[in-house]
Amino acid sequence: MWKEVIIVGAGASGLSASACLNKLSIDNLILEKDDCSVPLWRKYSYDRLHLHLAKNFCELPHLRFPKAAPTYLSKDEFVKYIDAYVAEHGLRPVYDRCVESAVYDLAAGAWTVRAKQSRTGESEEYRARFLVVAAGENSEGYVPDIPGVDGFPGKVLHSSRYKNGVPYRDQDVLVIGSGNSGMEIALDLCNHHARASLVARSPVHIITRGAANLGIHFYKYLSKSTIDSLQVLHSKLKFGDTGKYGIHRPTKGPHFVKDNFGQYPVMDIGTFDKIKSGDIQVNWSLISISNAL
Repeated sequence: MWKEVIIVGAGASGLSASACLNKLSIDNLILEKDDCSVPLWRKYSYDRLHLHLAKNFCELPHLRFPKAAPTYLSKDEFVKYIDAYVAEHGLRPVYDRCVESAVYDLAAGAWTVRAKQSRTGESEEYRARFLVVAAGENSEGYVPDIPGVDGFPGKVLHSSRYKNGVPYRDQDVLVIGSGNSGMEIALDLCNHHARASLVARSPVHIITRGAANLGIHFYKYLSKSTIDSLQVLHSKLKFGDTGKYGIHRPTKGPHFVKDNFGQYPVMDIGTFDKIKSGDIQVNWSLISISNAL
């Protein structure tokens, strides 16, 4: 099958690319390995998830959020917006297509993309002049090699399978990782009366959502290094010495860390207060699963 542009991934970026191409009457096709659009939001995220940035920074091209929408949309509200976006722009992703290879033929000036149907296992071939890879940074869950986990008698699951803290009431739960997902899951567990502990294996910046929004606003006027300095200063004034509670701050600023190491700052929505109060215990290292709690 020939298309001018093939887009890999029906997340927000892939849908946006297709909508913009449609506006220019450029023939395109979206291939998505899952059975729906934005699968990370629909299927692989926890119930309490909200946008971390204000809605005006998260709109997709050519469709505004409803005026009545809250500043930080919930998971369900964002998915509803995505469905409206797909309908508005007549997007028709081809689902259950796992792209296995993409090879560019310099002489022909075209890409050959091979995909497998997830349900039948049949292979398909597509050709296009241009290829857009929009598979996302978090399309594959990472599970570290943890000594002792194979013999652990309790339940072990990746954060993409966690929904809410209801099943964990009055239980001891260890959350490994202090990124946004780990921090929010620990808070959710605590709010559902689980005894949550957190392993913070790497230094991480903690900032407020307001500081993050201001940082994006000032992109037009200030350098990233200046914004980094201001955000770190605000974080120190707001949260104090986070290292006293086991959350060590990187030596470089939030934007530097994100650009060079791919690590986002944590948008605090209440977790740090629970850490300070002792409701969430923090462990700096993990020797083995049997010694973590």
